[in-house]
Amino acid sequence: MRFFSYIGAIAVALSLSACADESQSNEAVSADAAALQAHLEFLASDDLEGRDTGSRGHEIAAKYIATEFKSLGLEPAGDDGTYFQRIKFRRSFLEENSASFTLNTGDEEISLDYPKEFITGPSAYSEKDDVEAPLVFVGYGLVSEAFGINDYEGLDVEGKIVVMVSGRPEELPSEEGAHLNSSKTKFAAERGAVGIINLHTPAREEVRPFEVSIMYQRAPSVRWLHPNGEPNVAYKNIAASAYVQHEAAEKLFVNAPVKLEEIFAQLEAGESPKGFDLGVSARLQRASRHEEISSPNVVAVLPGSDEKLKNEYVLYTAHSDHIGMTKDLSQDDHINNGAMDNASGVSVMLETARMFKESGKQPKRSIMFLSVTAEERGLLGADYFAHHPTVPLSQIVANVNLDMPVLLYDFADVIAFGSTHSTLGGSVARAAGQFGIELSEDPMPEQAIFTRSDHYPFVKKGVPAVFLMTGFTSKTEGEDGGEVWGKFFAEHYHRPSDQPDLPINYEAGVTFTNINFAIGQEIANQVERPRWLPESFFSQLD
Repeated sequence: MRFFSYIGAIAVALSLSACADESQSNEAVSADAAALQAHLEFLASDDLEGRDTGSRGHEIAAKYIATEFKSLGLEPAGDDGTYFQRIKFRRSFLEENSASFTLNTGDEEISLDYPKEFITGPSAYSEKDDVEAPLVFVGYGLVSEAFGINDYEGLDVEGKIVVMVSGRPEELPSEEGAHLNSSKTKFAAERGAVGIINLHTPAREEVRPFEVSIMYQRAPSVRWLHPNGEPNVAYKNIAASAYVQHEAAEKLFVNAPVKLEEIFAQLEAGESPKGFDLGVSARLQRASRHEEISSPNVVAVLPGSDEKLKNEYVLYTAHSDHIGMTKDLSQDDHINNGAMDNASGVSVMLETARMFKESGKQPKRSIMFLSVTAEERGLLGADYFAHHPTVPLSQIVANVNLDMPVLLYDFADVIAFGSTHSTLGGSVARAAGQFGIELSEDPMPEQAIFTRSDHYPFVKKGVPAVFLMTGFTSKTEGEDGGEVWGKFFAEHYHRPSDQPDLPINYEAGVTFTNINFAIGQEIANQVERPRWLPESFFSQLD
């Protein structure tokens, strides 16, 4: 059970901390509720219009954060001696009526109807794509030595279009499975495929109908650009893609040795289907148009005091962007203010920075504060920094990520996603314990949240990380913290009602910030840097 790994993490971290400077104390400095409120109310104000990536509102938010860093006397750690790391992004749109999918069975050509039977997205790399190749079914399309999976075994997909069912086997652990699921393009590209077709399934239809996906077809995709102007497209040989409705997908299996109905039955029985040549080919076409926008990360550093350890960094992250304005004309309020998502996280980070600066006890390691952009577009600001860090990535010893602390109740526990994977679990438990707060296990492992926020790009680069969130237990008698948390997601998440007039508990914010500060102190003053637990899947990532 993962619970035992968590206990092991605490034991190891306690031993690592034994030689830390025990004179460090949090009694002399505390977060300030009024400061948290001031930061949050400004960042989530209507004037910033939802802080969409590339918007004027987000630029104002970034300048506010940089000004706060400067007022604290933190050193700029962006580009060219500034607090800003300016990122260029390519926004890509699928041209109207350009998508086509033609199936050649050998006896006839069959056209799939867009968007009723298939959908596709734009290319971030090219303006026109026209790919014709044989189809090969590859099951889930997964490869993992750790879990004994190779869905490509015995299959030749060089120069071909691979067809795979969406999702992953149920027996895979949620976080590890989510990571593998996000790597499907990598697995296909490394084996020479030129396109990917994902199949909607009956099980997926029950959770998210295909028609819902159609509703988002006109939304642009966004990629960051390298300094040389190249889009961050790692696998350029994948030049075609499609997502096919489950009933329409039967047409792809007309010549197959196993019919799609049997494949779906295998999935229903919890079996992983084997791959085979489908005996048909397909031609996929599309046209894309591109435009460029820019948006900044904001970076500052508090230098460490130890002659050797000051060259190592404890990294705090919080995303400053949100989703901007809604286009729903039925609503009176069109501004998605993002009070909890993520003005709250940025506010906690700013107060944490002040506490480090004013504690009077300079940490041994340096502390880096990174406000990232474009989280809502796919963790893009964090991913850019992980690829283009302003300090050597090998010198970043840990990442503590702050994304959407729901400060609406007097929480009695915290959750640190990722705490079971590294020695950081002990640091979080010790820090929370100073304030009478417990560290709880992940209450919703099926959501695989450890792979869904700004720490994840750093995890993929080998940096131990935790994502801190308020737990589901409340100190208030008769109040269910999980119920409050769930109600927020049901009624306010990514909606205009996520705004400062929510019943925000700023005293709970003080406790959360104090814990966050104590975590950083613990990491910054340990003799040894944090490390992945050897049994963790994430310790093995390349």
